[in-house]
Amino acid sequence: MMVRIGQGYDLHRLEDGLPLIIGGVRIDSAKGSVAHSDGDVLLHALADALYGAVADGDIGYHFPPSNPDYRNLNSAVILKHAVNLTREKGFSISNIDCTVVLQKPILRPYMNDIIGKIAELCSIPSEAVSVKAKTKEGVDSTGKGEAIEAFSSVLIYRS
Repeated sequence: MMVRIGQGYDLHRLEDGLPLIIGGVRIDSAKGSVAHSDGDVLLHALADALYGAVADGDIGYHFPPSNPDYRNLNSAVILKHAVNLTREKGFSISNIDCTVVLQKPILRPYMNDIIGKIAELCSIPSEAVSVKAKTKEGVDSTGKGEAIEAFSSVLIYRS
């Protein structure tokens, strides 16, 4: 059996009046992500973790922001591309572990929906998906509510 690990990270600035989408779920918030796509920081970090695990570039390689065709792209498309590429290379996803760093709003009320959406997009059981939420205790741009960050790790295997 071959086992590989991938890790991903993403950060987006936050601005008033934009939608906030995390893990494919729309979050009730006064601020949302500034991005070329829909700005889903969590799905971006997860896609990059999968691209890294199969050693095939990153989001910018597969979906360059210079391409106007990807403007306002639903990040589920990006993640599904990464999942399909993982499968094409003969791997299956064992488990996913993610952390979203956001000062506010509190994500606890959305967590089951986020986990369920990621499990659905990756075609794995929700028990194989972990999503945690942290704050920065008022430190740096994320702690001041100016940005959102996400970290993701994924374990893949080939029998």
